[in-house]
Amino acid sequence: MVLSTSKDDFVTSRMVSIIVIDGKFYFQTDKNFKKYNQIIVNPNVSLCIDNIQINGICCDVGRPIENKTFCEIFKEKYPSSYKNYSLLESERLLEIEPIYIECWHYIEGVSYIEVFDVKNKKYTMKKYVR
Repeated sequence: MVLSTSKDDFVTSRMVSIIVIDGKFYFQTDKNFKKYNQIIVNPNVSLCIDNIQINGICCDVGRPIENKTFCEIFKEKYPSSYKNYSLLESERLLEIEPIYIECWHYIEGVSYIEVFDVKNKKYTMKKYVR
């Protein structure tokens, strides 16, 4: 997935290895990286994959090695990243709580926008009309 973060109105994006646990998104990163610094200053982040956009609030929840569930799933899905980074002292585990999810669908040539407004507990699926 692509993760976008910002600080002082300067937005950056990069690929991250994401796993989902109980409706929240998790990834790990080094606390010395730009994305970590941006998140600490501004926890509003966005994820994107294919036709799906996810806005959420991100926070540091400790070291990856301290979260058994994360480690089990991450090790299975991304074995080389787990081996190379998860045990490093400077590695941090970040959690994204989604607040808004938008997905574009194309059904029989018609465009639809599906919205999960998680924060306000609302769901809509509307035909896109130009």
